[in-house]
Amino acid sequence: MTEQHAALTYTSYLALDEVLNAQRPRSDEHDEMLFIVIHQVYELWFKQLLHEMDHLQARLEAGDTSHVIRTLRRILTILKVNVAQIDVLETMTPSQFTSFRDRLEASSGFQSGQFRELEAVLGRRDTAVFRHYPEGTAARENIAARMSKPSLYDSFLHYLAKHGYDVPHEILARDVSTPYQPSEKVQDLLLQVYRDDESPANVCEHMVDLDEGVQEWRYRHVKMVERTIGEKTGTGGSPGAAYLRTTVGKPHFPDLWAVRNRL
Repeated sequence: MTEQHAALTYTSYLALDEVLNAQRPRSDEHDEMLFIVIHQVYELWFKQLLHEMDHLQARLEAGDTSHVIRTLRRILTILKVNVAQIDVLETMTPSQFTSFRDRLEASSGFQSGQFRELEAVLGRRDTAVFRHYPEGTAARENIAARMSKPSLYDSFLHYLAKHGYDVPHEILARDVSTPYQPSEKVQDLLLQVYRDDESPANVCEHMVDLDEGVQEWRYRHVKMVERTIGEKTGTGGSPGAAYLRTTVGKPHFPDLWAVRNRL
């Protein structure tokens, strides 16, 4: 006897019953549905970005230029979609947001574990983020695991070594659980990469595109928050725009920006 399975359908394959019933507004306000849907979509894109960045790191460490560039292009396109979603959110006026804001209670975007994982992949090593995640929670464990692994930039340096560039051993073997510090030796090496003007230089430029794309998202995010709640405290008592402004303009890959002073 063979086990009988229901025929796979579009609805069952995409688990649409679960997805389309995951929006649970806490008020009767029309605009709360938009707020929920946009943030749920953000979390889905964050999941995909983490998936792509895991693949990107593996391809970097293998020295696989063609797949590195393809994956970086996909990540950059997803970031552009994330920025565009802010345009949709900004169709909601401050008074429309205020109409249901109190229903959010202690919830806040600062509690997005996946976004903290993305920051860790990009190189952030700051245990202060754990204050939003109690010990023993899956989110805290996932963030901690990301902080203990090589960052995307660490993988990029291994890519350069794979392509014959003399990345200092102490940098390749550094403690990846600590923040990366800009290095003049690496900048000297990057200068040679750009002068050679081969495939690794193209990868460098795509890495800069990625850094710029993340900064663009941060800038649009802070302007959206200022536009919606001004300088008020964020939901859940978060610092709101005041904190978000401190994150704008901080590069994740500082060596790739510093070398431009010498090109």
